[in-house]
Amino acid sequence: MTPSTPVDIFLRPGQPDFQDLPWEYPLSEWSLHCQYLEDVPRGLSRHPVEFINYLGTIYAIKEMPSDLAENEFNLLLSMEEMRLPAVTAVGHAVTNTMAGKRSVLITRFLDRSLPYRSLFMSRSLLRYRDHLLDAIAGLMVQLHLAGVYWGDCSLSNTLFRRDAGALQAYLVDAETAELHPEIVPPTMRFHDLQIMEENVDGDLAGLGAATLLMDGIPLDDTGASICIRYQNLWEEITRQIIINPNEKYRIQERIQVLNSLGFSIGEVLLESGEVGDKLRFQVVVADRNFHRDQLVGLTGVEAEEMQARLMMNEIHELKATLSQAHNRSTPLSLVAFKWLQEIYLPALAGIRSLLKDDSDPAELYCQILEHKWYLSEKAQHDVGHQIAIEDFLRMIDQT
Repeated sequence: MTPSTPVDIFLRPGQPDFQDLPWEYPLSEWSLHCQYLEDVPRGLSRHPVEFINYLGTIYAIKEMPSDLAENEFNLLLSMEEMRLPAVTAVGHAVTNTMAGKRSVLITRFLDRSLPYRSLFMSRSLLRYRDHLLDAIAGLMVQLHLAGVYWGDCSLSNTLFRRDAGALQAYLVDAETAELHPEIVPPTMRFHDLQIMEENVDGDLAGLGAATLLMDGIPLDDTGASICIRYQNLWEEITRQIIINPNEKYRIQERIQVLNSLGFSIGEVLLESGEVGDKLRFQVVVADRNFHRDQLVGLTGVEAEEMQARLMMNEIHELKATLSQAHNRSTPLSLVAFKWLQEIYLPALAGIRSLLKDDSDPAELYCQILEHKWYLSEKAQHDVGHQIAIEDFLRMIDQT
């Protein structure tokens, strides 16, 4: 970049060029020179940040010292590939302003998001407090499982989306983050939690000092509460159990527990041991239509998201069983076809007397799955689909 060129910019494909922004000025002066500035709710930031409304889309522009923006951009791309909840990286730039050289990160503003200040300053949102603490704990577990050390978790660096009465937390600032090839080591996880606890309590103390905090919000135990929630969630997700050959129903039992904690299952792993099969899960973060889209793509079966999640859980269970039996990994596409032909369609044939014009085959099948799990737990062994169908039909006839 020559001194006369105000910006050298790298953008992902499909993005606007942003060439008409006042790159020759430092971000602190954009209020005088930029027609696109937008006032949106925001938290605190160590670097200057402005929001622009560009062609109907809101973007965040963050100005940083040289070379930092590109590093954060690459980290955010990696998190996106791993389906982690974080803001979307759009591009990065090097600017040559009147105040010197700076690097700039461009991200897409998280639509429908709330900064933490709204949740602690508005009494109508007070009921979300516990959800907020759970959301932060869940976010840190997700990151650490994926090998991401955050290094600066705070309320200011997190945005929240309301979702069916709960909250989903999103990482906003990845400047201090590090990506590791495996799960973040225990000492680093402990350090990350320490930083989070100090930052969260500091954020709330700042609101309290400014008399912006609602009455009844504790200032000194919120960070510690998140740590406890994190530890409980971490232990539940990483806990390994031994599954005997006739206890396959326990796989669904464990999957349901993880689902209830807000996690979806990316893969089920069964490792042969001396006293039984060791069960391990790979958990993923999934959006609202993740399972629905995956199921229809693999099998052509159309279902609602919760129905599709139950069916995909069963497909992953089948994949683990087949991979262990054949001593090799079985492609998910082949497992899904086998499930469709040998389990799902025969089950629907077995309950064809219940299938009316206005009935939902996917919902009926999910009821069979739930009934199968109930019978298996009661019998302490996997009863199989056929017995579950026969007992389900008998139960329907008696009602």
